[in-house]
Amino acid sequence: MRNKETFIGKVRSVTGSTLAIELHEDIRSTLPIIDGILYRIGQIGSFIRIPFGYVDLYGVITQAGSDAIPEKLAEQEGLKGSRWIKATLIGERVGNRFERGVLQFPIADDEVHLVTKDDLELIYGGIDESKSIVVGQVSASENLSARIDIDRLINRHCAILGSTGSGKSNTVSVILEAIASRHHDDENIKSTRILLVDPHGEYGDILKNYSQIFKLGADLSKGEKELVVPYWALPFQEFIKSFPGNLTEKQEEYIREEILQRKIKASKKLNPIPQEEAITADSPIPFSIKQLWFDLIDIEQKTFNNKELTEVALESLGDPEALKPNKYSIASTNNTAPFSNNRVAQGISSFLNLMRNRILDQRFKFLFKLDTLSPGIDGTISSDLDSLIESWIGTEKPITILDLSSIPSEIMGSISGSLLSIIYEFLYWGQNEDVGGRQTPILFVLEEAHNYLKSGENSIASRTVQKIAKEGRKYGSGLLLVTQRPSELDDTVLSQCGSVIALRMTNSSDRGHVKSAVEDSLNELVDLLPSLRTGEGLIMGECVKLPMRTKFSKTRESKSTDPLVSKQWKTTLPESSNYNKVLENWRNNKFS
Repeated sequence: MRNKETFIGKVRSVTGSTLAIELHEDIRSTLPIIDGILYRIGQIGSFIRIPFGYVDLYGVITQAGSDAIPEKLAEQEGLKGSRWIKATLIGERVGNRFERGVLQFPIADDEVHLVTKDDLELIYGGIDESKSIVVGQVSASENLSARIDIDRLINRHCAILGSTGSGKSNTVSVILEAIASRHHDDENIKSTRILLVDPHGEYGDILKNYSQIFKLGADLSKGEKELVVPYWALPFQEFIKSFPGNLTEKQEEYIREEILQRKIKASKKLNPIPQEEAITADSPIPFSIKQLWFDLIDIEQKTFNNKELTEVALESLGDPEALKPNKYSIASTNNTAPFSNNRVAQGISSFLNLMRNRILDQRFKFLFKLDTLSPGIDGTISSDLDSLIESWIGTEKPITILDLSSIPSEIMGSISGSLLSIIYEFLYWGQNEDVGGRQTPILFVLEEAHNYLKSGENSIASRTVQKIAKEGRKYGSGLLLVTQRPSELDDTVLSQCGSVIALRMTNSSDRGHVKSAVEDSLNELVDLLPSLRTGEGLIMGECVKLPMRTKFSKTRESKSTDPLVSKQWKTTLPESSNYNKVLENWRNNKFS
C-alpha cells in the first residue's frame, strides 16, 4: 500500500549515476498527501527512492521539466512535455542502514517513488550523537533534526559561503555554540579547542558564555584579556612590513643579519639554550627592538673628527630605552672635519625615523609594549611565548576569540597571518606532545576570510592557510572558512574543504566557485542557492551522509545584524554631548 501511494514514475534512461525519469501520467496531483503529510513531487534538491529487490536506491533531483529529457531519447521518440525529472544516485539502504554510494544500478522501467518522512529519518538518522551536533532542522521535514559529523567537519575542513545578509554569522554561531555546549555539558569533554579570528568583533556577545576574548583595549571587568602579538615572534618579512617605508634588497639583508646576531646573542639567556645553527631571523627569540633601533640609527648618524674615522665627534649620549639617539656634530660638506660615516652607513635613516614613530604610536602598542613579554635592552625576558600561546589555546573555555577589530587596517592581513603562523608552528613542533594538535586537535575559524586570503596573493595569511588546508589534518588542525566572496578566495584552499555549507548566493561568479568545490554530481544543486531563505543553507560534503537543505537554528543577534532603520529613525535626536564622547574615543583609540 505504501508503494502504491508513493509511486510517481519510471526510470527511462540510465547514464552512469544520472537517471532520466518520466512521471506517470496517472498522477493526479503534484501535491499528494500521505499519512497526513503534504509532499511536493519534483522539487529540486528533494530525494527519490527506487525499490530494487531487498535494497532501496536513493537519488537527489537535480532537474525538472522538458530539459530533463535525454537528448537522444527526445530525438528518437519525439518526446515533449514537462513531466520529466533528472536525478543523481547517491546512496542505498541495506537492511535498516543507509550507506553513501551504490553497488548496483536501476534499469529502464524500474519504479520510482517519493521519499517520505520515514525514508528521511533513515537517510539522516543513525548518526552517533556523541560524534555529532544538531544545527537546525531538515527543510524537507522540520520535525527532523539536522545533524553533522564533528570529526569530518573539523578534520576534513569546511567552508561557510553566502551573500551578505544570508545568515553566515548566525550559522557560524550555531555550529560553534553546538560544539562548545558539548564541552560545557559533558564532564568527559574537557579539551575542546576552537580559535576564532574575528576581524569585526561581532562574536564576543553571542558566544560570551563559551569564549575567552582577546582584544585591544580589553574590558577587564568583563573577563576580556588584552591582545598582544610580540614583534620578536613575527617572521622577519612580517616584522619589516609592520613599519612604513621601503627598503632595497641589500638594506633588508643588512637588517636581517643584525636581527639574527641579536637573536643568537639573546638565545644564550634562554633556558634551555637553543642550538645556534638552528636559529634564523624568523626564529621566535626575544631581542630588544629599542636597542636594535639605537644601534642602527647610531651607525647612520655617527660622525668623526678625523679621516681615519677613529675619533668620534660625539656631542651628547642618547638613551636606547627612551629611543633617544646619540647626538653628533653635523658632517661637513667640504672634506673637512667632522667626517660622515658613509663607508658603513646603509642609507636607512628615513626608514629608521618611521620605525621610531611606529614604535611610539599608541595604535601599535599591542606589538611593541608587551608587559612581561617585552625584552630588556640585553634581550632578557620575564615571560616567554609558551605562556602567551597557553593563554590563547590552553584556556578552560572551549572557544578563544581573537578580536582584531581595532588592529590598524594597514597591517591587518600581516598580523592575522602571523597569528595563525605562530600558533600553527607551535602545534606542528608539538605534534608528539599532549599540547600539540594530534593529541588535542584545534579548529581554526576564519571570519571574512576573503579579506586576507586573496586569490594569487603571496601573503603570510595565504601561505599559512594553504599549509593548514593541505597538511593540517595530519597534525590535528581543522579549518572553517567563512566568506561572502568565494570567487576572491584562493582556489587551492577552497578545493581542500571537504564540506561546504552554502547559504543564499546571488552572484553567478561566486556560485561558479561553489560548483568547483563540490562533487560534479551535485553541481546542479548549487543553482538552488539564490532561492534559499535567510538562515537556510545546503550542507554538502563529508560532514553529512547526503546533501542536506537545512533551516539553521536562530541564535541571539550579533553586531552583523542590520539595524532596523524604520524603528531606529523613530527615536529622538542624540544628545550633543555624545558627539564629544565619540571624539574623545577616537583620539584615545578606545570605545566607551
